[in-house]
Amino acid sequence: MLTVAIQMDPIETVKIAADSTFALALEAQARGHKLYYYNPSALTFRDGIVSAVVRPLQVQPVAGDHFELGEPFRYDLSDADVVLLRQDPPFDMGYITTTHLLERIHPKTLVVNDPREVRNAPEKLFVTLFKDLMPPTLITSDPAEIKAFRAEYHDIILKPLYGNGGAGVFRLKPDDENLGSLLEMFTAFYREPIMVQRYLPQVRQGDKRIILVDGEYAGAINRVPAAGEARSNMHVGGRPEPVEPTVRDLEICAAIGPELRARGLIFTGIDVIGNYLTEINVTSPTGIQEIKRFGGPDGAALIWDAIELRRKG
Repeated sequence: MLTVAIQMDPIETVKIAADSTFALALEAQARGHKLYYYNPSALTFRDGIVSAVVRPLQVQPVAGDHFELGEPFRYDLSDADVVLLRQDPPFDMGYITTTHLLERIHPKTLVVNDPREVRNAPEKLFVTLFKDLMPPTLITSDPAEIKAFRAEYHDIILKPLYGNGGAGVFRLKPDDENLGSLLEMFTAFYREPIMVQRYLPQVRQGDKRIILVDGEYAGAINRVPAAGEARSNMHVGGRPEPVEPTVRDLEICAAIGPELRARGLIFTGIDVIGNYLTEINVTSPTGIQEIKRFGGPDGAALIWDAIELRRKG
């Protein structure tokens, strides 16, 4: 039996039919592991000890009655066998601070994913290590560079560099006159550079979410954008559907898998549009419930297999 502390957003808000963290908790409980639950705000560092106010957790797949919490107490996280780092982005300084704190207990306590590598692999920047797999991409705060990129590729996507769930993603068609206003908005709301990519029309057929466990392909779903929508994220109405991996999908997994494994990124979700890798998600990947529902692999079981193997090692 392992003692597992789960750092996550409020459990009362999770959608139990879709949430990957909930699926991981159910699988851990089924294997006899002891679960503790806490929010990121409960983390504390004092006199070299990283602790959190945790509550014993039991889960069940019953909508509206999906969890039960015990009495809270302060717990030295170095006494846990595993910490699941599962809070959702945004990947801001608060998030980064939690990775620094959890790094103090890893690897004695196995933190999944490795907090140092989570910090060093933000979704839209980590993918740039694999430039031969990406669509034409620009990361900059320079309006002139963005205008030049648009002049070359005409139809483009603008994204906040540290956004998530499709928030703040815009498509600019060649005749769209809103580039200036969008750049003003990005400057007002974000201090970071903007990511700009060539629009991939293949997204109308879907944006694949592919799960890798310890660097190995572990299932995929296709997310089809709603009518009139350029974004395929399920948060904004994207429709999940079953999909089989293409030869190109498996080539992408084979190309990035060794790097993921070397970095201790046990649970990763990548986004593939057409033949291109667009993002590598390591903070709080989703999709394992949908994959299983469509008859694919049981991602939660594969992830716990990998975690238990690491603990034995």
